[in-house]
Amino acid sequence: MDATSSLFGILYTFSASLLYPVIIILILLVVFSLMLIGEFLSEYAKRHRDIGNLELCCSKVREHVGSQEFEKAAGSLRNVKQNFMVTDFATSAADHLEKNMIPAIEWLSQEYEIRMAKRLEQTRIVATISPMLGLMGTLIPLGPALIGLSQGDIVQLANNLMIAFATTVIGLFAGSIGYVLTQIRKRWYWQDMADIDYILDTLEVGE
Repeated sequence: MDATSSLFGILYTFSASLLYPVIIILILLVVFSLMLIGEFLSEYAKRHRDIGNLELCCSKVREHVGSQEFEKAAGSLRNVKQNFMVTDFATSAADHLEKNMIPAIEWLSQEYEIRMAKRLEQTRIVATISPMLGLMGTLIPLGPALIGLSQGDIVQLANNLMIAFATTVIGLFAGSIGYVLTQIRKRWYWQDMADIDYILDTLEVGE
C-alpha cells in the first residue's frame, strides 16, 4: 500500500510540475499564432495571379527554347508576374535556363515545394500542439481542485478551475488560428505548384 501511495505521489508531483511549462508554452503559442496572422496578411497582400501573363510568357519561352535561343527564353521567363513564390521561382529558373541548365530547374522546383511545405509546417504544428497543451492545462489543475473540494477549500477549487478553463480557451484559440491558416495556405500552394508545373511543362523538364 505504501509503495502504491508513493507511486501515485510521484505521478501527481510529476504532472503538477508540468503546469507552469504548459502555461508558458501556451502563451508563447498564442503570441506566435498572432505573428503568423501578420505574416499571413503580408503574404496575402503579395499574391497576384495573372493567367494571361503566365500563358503569354510561357508561350514565348517555348518558342525561344525550340529555336535554342536560351537568353531570350530566360528574358521571357523573367517577365512572369504571378504570386511571389511563382515569380521568385521563374526568376531563379531563368538563371539556369540562360546557361542551358534545364535539368537543374526540376531540382529547383523541388526546393520550392520543400519551402512551401516548411511554411505549412509552422501553422500545422500550432494547430496540432495547441489543443493538446490546452487539454493538459485543463486536466492538471483538476487534481488540486478536487483536493480543495474534498477539504472544503472553495478558493483553491475556484483558482484551479479558472486555470483549467483559461488554458482550454487559449489552446483552442491558438489551434483554430493554426488550422485556418493551414487550410488557406494549402490551397494557395497547390495553386502555386500548378503554375510552377506549367512552367516546367513549357520547358519540357523531365522528358
